[in-house]
Amino acid sequence: MSYLIKGFRCHSSVMCKVAGSLFKAHTLKNPFGINEPLKISRASSQLSSGKTDSYSYIIVGAGSAGCVLANRLTEDPHSTVLLLEAGPKDTLLGSTRLMWKIHMPAALTYNLCDQKYNWYYHTTPQRHMDSRVMYWPRGRVWGGSSSLNAMVYIRGHAEDYNRWSREGALGWDYEHCLPYFKKAQTHELGPDRYRGGNGPLHVSRGKTNHPLHQAFLEAAQQAGYPFTDDMNGYQQEGFGWMDMTIHKGQRWSTASAYLRPAISRPNFSVAEKTLVTKILFQGTKCIGIEYVKNGQRKKVFANKEVILSGGAINSPQLLMLSGIGNADDLKKLGIPVVCHLPGVGQNLQDHLEVYVQQKCTKPITLYSAQKPLNMVRIGLEWLWKFTGEGATAHLESGGFIRSEPGVPHPDIQFHFLPSQVIDHGRVASTMEAYQVHVGPMRSTSVGWLKLKSSDPNDHPIIEPNYLSTERDIWEFRQCVKLTREIFAQKAFEKFRGPEIQPGNHVQSDKDIDAFIRQKADSAYHPSCTCKMGEPSDSSAVVDPQTKVIGVENLRVVDASIMPSVVTGNLNAPTIMIAEKAADIIKGLPSLQEKNVPVYKPRTLETQR
Repeated sequence: MSYLIKGFRCHSSVMCKVAGSLFKAHTLKNPFGINEPLKISRASSQLSSGKTDSYSYIIVGAGSAGCVLANRLTEDPHSTVLLLEAGPKDTLLGSTRLMWKIHMPAALTYNLCDQKYNWYYHTTPQRHMDSRVMYWPRGRVWGGSSSLNAMVYIRGHAEDYNRWSREGALGWDYEHCLPYFKKAQTHELGPDRYRGGNGPLHVSRGKTNHPLHQAFLEAAQQAGYPFTDDMNGYQQEGFGWMDMTIHKGQRWSTASAYLRPAISRPNFSVAEKTLVTKILFQGTKCIGIEYVKNGQRKKVFANKEVILSGGAINSPQLLMLSGIGNADDLKKLGIPVVCHLPGVGQNLQDHLEVYVQQKCTKPITLYSAQKPLNMVRIGLEWLWKFTGEGATAHLESGGFIRSEPGVPHPDIQFHFLPSQVIDHGRVASTMEAYQVHVGPMRSTSVGWLKLKSSDPNDHPIIEPNYLSTERDIWEFRQCVKLTREIFAQKAFEKFRGPEIQPGNHVQSDKDIDAFIRQKADSAYHPSCTCKMGEPSDSSAVVDPQTKVIGVENLRVVDASIMPSVVTGNLNAPTIMIAEKAADIIKGLPSLQEKNVPVYKPRTLETQR
């Protein structure tokens, strides 16, 4: 996804100096009254000392899925759980305030654009996109990508999950998934048939009521699209206010929602800065993992199961490093084959998006927030009270539409931002401007990833194969044309300046296609590389119980097991997957809600 205030990046150093002085003051006087005790995990000291331990469950990856699993599995006091994370904690001296680069919602570009908390992946040169190498940030910190993302909470469409069931993920249709979205959630607007009211994941709406957000929603309705009061509820189609994983002005990652509340449990151990290098097997029975911590290689064992929750890149990478994957590929790298499973790393799917940008004729965008003195003011207010412009990611409105008549449910997504983003936020905006992030949701281009070598430190080869079909190229053309139509409505008249991107000179299909090739970028939604399906499906990696096919005592639970990518952002669906998988692992019957109504267009003969 995307980002906000480029000015919060430390190339200006202003906020860094402010934070530094505040940090010094905190260590001397604790001026904020911070009372967040530092909780030293048992696992860190045990692993560092080389003590050989065994646990009921070992979870690899403290990200969006791993934190959920750790919390839910340690609810059983008889189960011991070890959670291993390659990256560091998301706190400093036990404080989220002092780690403001993660927890201040407006500061999100910091960690998207450096390697401290980020795997910092890159794809192969994309032959259908002018040979561009695409940047793929992924979280390497407590909370995983939920500590880096833009905090947009989107579940996808009900038909995504019904499609999963048809694709072989039996028991993962909408009526079996909706209860787990609700179980995870506490929505600030209260519970209803679609929203949860008692879960650990706090979800809120934007508070800025910015006039450009209002103009965007009004323009969409002037263009003939409906307003939806909950795009995660009855009606995804249309435009409205977006839900965000922000609570009381702070990013509400899975580390905040699930990990910290469980960390004091006596049956729970967590270790950071621990790189898992191999899954250990006796024959085809998984018995534990090998890891490197502080430069030393060690082993730890699981009495019940090892669960991979490293995400759509790390989980298939670790499977292949451990001998599970395409046997021919593994043999070429000298990796002993445990199980020939050719689907590992295949079926890679992602969302591409492009920014359509216009100058704003009034000084009301976030451009002024990027001025040094304003940055200091915004930062101080957030550090003191968790309020103000630092307390939101500003992606507060958006929408979903159908690209053409005959499409049964939305296949294009919009996020509106009252600011300009350049090069993933790595280049500062230079003008008053606003933009929409727009892209197709169910692209037909499918890619893969493979090992570069048998070295766990080497990033895998990532080939998303973007824009490799004519359908995908056509859909992107539609994205640009339909966005321009919305921006041309009367609601934007008093704000509308010249189009910055693509620019008024880009009008023909040929020119729009060239613009897309040059400017589209990943929305950071890699998925589907350990596809869930029936064991009879040669491309499946896990079965509907999340067990890796062909071996014992090994599961994968994260976005990689999606059979196909959903219509929207991936964090909420990944948390749902982990909530549902936790019940499966515990042997509990699946929750189910039958006959929940879902909006359908009155006719498919028109596009809107």
